[in-house]
This record gives sequence, structure tokens and C-alpha cells, in this order.
Amino acid sequence: MNGIRTTERRLYQQVADQIRSLIQSGHFRLGQRLPAERELAQQLGVSRPSLREALIALEIDGTVEIRMGSGIYVVATAERRPQSPVSIGESPVELMQARAAVEGTVILMAAARMQPETLRALRQVLDAMRTEIAEGRKPVEQDRQFHLTIAGQSGNSVLQRLVGELFDDRHSPLSTQLREHFETPDTWSLALVEHEAILEALEARDALLAQAMMRAHLEESKRRWLDSEPR
Repeated sequence: MNGIRTTERRLYQQVADQIRSLIQSGHFRLGQRLPAERELAQQLGVSRPSLREALIALEIDGTVEIRMGSGIYVVATAERRPQSPVSIGESPVELMQARAAVEGTVILMAAARMQPETLRALRQVLDAMRTEIAEGRKPVEQDRQFHLTIAGQSGNSVLQRLVGELFDDRHSPLSTQLREHFETPDTWSLALVEHEAILEALEARDALLAQAMMRAHLEESKRRWLDSEPR
């Protein structure tokens, strides 16, 4: 399986290749502003999330520049940029889908084994997350701790490790650049509310509601990355 992944270009890379080819052929001129995302996605026949991932990849390799409040522009040196065979991370869309699948199952297992001390620990994590947000910091460590604490309560160390590995993929170049543009104090505040809903369902011993809240949280996280406007 790993061998297949290393020889295939991911979808966002293929879309990036299309845009790079259009630039190199002169369809998009150097210094030109690209069409709006929705229009460009229609022109290329791809989904808007796949296009956004491709544009972030092109920004990382220096082919385009995303200017806040202005648009996306072809960089003057783009004609000299080679096609990069190296992945800069998994697709954030696919990562969030994987997290929803894995953590949606894990939380059911955790709910069946949930202990009062674990619920108290989760509450303390959310209190710390709220403090971090109020003080203008990004509560990434508290976010990770919340998800891993739930996974740890599942009783399955393999699933706990998998949850951690999927979470840590947010530090790939692709996901990091996405967050740089689309993560704000407001998005963190929304995430906190979603975490609260997960914990309240666990406290109520409602496993199915907890699962629904976990999946809703991860879906909303994906939407905030891939559907919102650049800041």
C-alpha cells in the first residue's frame, strides 16, 4: 500500500499540475490574478476543496501568491518552477474524512468505558483551551490532548496511536499553510463550542450523540479550512 502511495500523485498535485501547465502555456500570464476559486474550479472540472489544496501547494512551491483580501496571483518566477514530485502532506479533506471514520468509532468505544476521572480531565482540558483562546493563543496542544484522552479511554492502544498520528498530520506543510490563511480566533472559538458538545454528550452517557457530535466537529473543521474566505 505504501508503495502505491509513493508512485501516485495525489489529487491536489494533479490539479496543481493542471494550473502549472496553464501558466507555462501562457493561458494565465505571469503577474495575472487567477479567476475566483469557484469559477476556476468550474473551468478545471474539479471540486473547490481540491482546487484550494492545489492552490496552497502552488503557493508553497512559489508558483502563486495568495494576497489577503485581493486574490491569487501568478508569481513572476513561476515559469522556472519545476513540477514537484514530492508530497507536501496528505490531502486535508482526506485527513478529516479519515479522522471522522476513526474517531467516530473510537468515541463509541470510549463512551462505553468512560470513567468520572476521565470526564474531569476532559473538562480541565477544555477550561485550558478556553483560557488559551481568551489570551490570543492557539490551543493546539489542548485540542490534541482532548482527542487523545478520548482515544485513550477506548482501551485500544493502536487506535489511540492512530488518532495521534492523524492529528499530527496537521503539521504537514500543506495543512500548516491552509491554517495560516484560514484559522482565526473565531474558528477556534467555534471549535471550543463543538468540543463542549462532545463532552456534554459523554457526560450524559449518550454514546450515539457523542459520536454524532464528534463527526459534526470534524466536518465543520474541514469546512472552515476549505470553504471560508482567506483572511
